[in-house]
Amino acid sequence: MICIICRQAKTIDGLTSIKFERGEMRLVVNSVPARICPSCGEAYLDEGVAVQLLQDTEKVSKAGILNVVCEYSPASGKGNVSRAV
Repeated sequence: MICIICRQAKTIDGLTSIKFERGEMRLVVNSVPARICPSCGEAYLDEGVAVQLLQDTEKVSKAGILNVVCEYSPASGKGNVSRAV
């Protein structure tokens, strides 16, 4: 697909980092599969990956954990944040 931000290049498969913030909670998930624009760096997630990240972020928030840096880890066809760094 052509990047909708810069309209300069086709996106390519790659990995990105996603940062979530809610109040005092900070979560960074590294190695998230995405389609990335080689021109401007914009990253696009598949719907399933995005839904799983949001669900995992909600779990972290409800657990009261404030600062987490972790790796994205697909499990059983679904992603899970895991391996705190």
